[in-house]
This record gives sequence, C-alpha cells and structure tokens, in this order.
Amino acid sequence: MGVGKSTVGALLAERLGHVYRDTDADIVAAEGREIAEIFVDDGEPHFRELERRAVAEALAAHPGVLALGGGAVLDPSTRALLAGHPVVYLSMQVDEAVRRTGLATARPLLAVNPRRQWRELMEARRHLYTEVARAEVPTDHRTPEEVAEAVLDALELKHA
Repeated sequence: MGVGKSTVGALLAERLGHVYRDTDADIVAAEGREIAEIFVDDGEPHFRELERRAVAEALAAHPGVLALGGGAVLDPSTRALLAGHPVVYLSMQVDEAVRRTGLATARPLLAVNPRRQWRELMEARRHLYTEVARAEVPTDHRTPEEVAEAVLDALELKHA
C-alpha cells in the first residue's frame, strides 16, 4: 500500500511501449464504487473474490504492465497464475510509508493504529510477495523514475 505501483507501472508501460492496467481500478470501474466502500459494505472476503477474478481476467487478457492490489497474493490460485510472469515486488519500510501517505488515507485495512497494522500486514504478506516475485525493488527514498529504472534493470528489460 502506498508503494507507488500505479505510478511506477504507468512509467514502465510507457518505457516498454506497452499498455498499463491496474486490477484495483478494474474493480472500482466494475463495481462503480471505491475499494474502501466495498470493504465496508460487503466485507473483505467479498472484495478478495472480486480481486481474485479481476486478476485472473487481467492475466488472461492483458499483454502489458499489470499492477495488482497489495492483498492479491493472499489467494493461492492468484499466486499460481503469477508463476512464470515477470513479477516485481516493490518494497518499502514503514517509515517510508508514513512519509509518503501519512497512513491517514482511506485504506480500510489501516483504519485503527495504521503504523502497527501496516507492519503486521507486511509481516504476514512479505513471504508471499517474495514467493511470486522474480525481483524485489526497494522504493525507499527513490523517485518513481528511479524505481522504474531499477525494475527494468532487475528484469533485464530494454526500453521500447
């Protein structure tokens, strides 16, 4: 959350001459409401099912750069679908998350004691991110342009 996946993903797509797509945006468009509203109105399990379907559809149909929501890797079928794809885990430390977002944005999983909850989420998910990722790119104290360059280097990709 707040790692810059949307900004970096769009930059990567531009540099590679591909189309960018974000599964969170797909869900918002399909549902006609924000993710925070889906969490509140229908609960996390419902959102995770929407997310699972959105990721599966995007992986099957989208040939470009794809950004996934932070919880997408919680689903074993999603992790299996990601196998063989050039997945990059954009990482950051909690201090960087605080600096970037203040952890005060509308993030339903960070509603109470956001600093502690962010740490707990990362502890629970980090091993899943590294399981599916071909490379990890730290984003701390880097501009989106620097992160995009690091991703291209990590995946040994050339610019378009």
